[in-house]
Amino acid sequence: MRIHPGVRGSARVAGPVLPFAPVLLPLLLLVAAAPAQAAAGDFQYVGQDDKVHGLTAPQGCVAAKGGGSRAATNSTRGTATFYREPGCAGRPAAVLEPGAAGQIKPYFASVRFSFITKAQRP
Repeated sequence: MRIHPGVRGSARVAGPVLPFAPVLLPLLLLVAAAPAQAAAGDFQYVGQDDKVHGLTAPQGCVAAKGGGSRAATNSTRGTATFYREPGCAGRPAAVLEPGAAGQIKPYFASVRFSFITKAQRP
């Protein structure tokens, strides 16, 4: 069995190889990859608190925990409209189409997710 060089050092530190290690390692890698696969259709952003925040299946107006700033990724099927005021009030600060990512400067306090088809857009 061939071990990736990045994992090899961790395996040496762990101590002796257990008889079930060839089965356990792929299982652990699969579990670690699961959250990345589940993120499809989600919305992620970096907050002013320097933490990555994520929303699963967001709908309507959503408050940006940690105060949104910098990078945002819209992997939903809807348009994300960013507002500097809570409750999606005031003028929109930015818009990210479905599947787009970008920098939202200087910050945002809330995001409205609207799900309209291309045929419905003006």
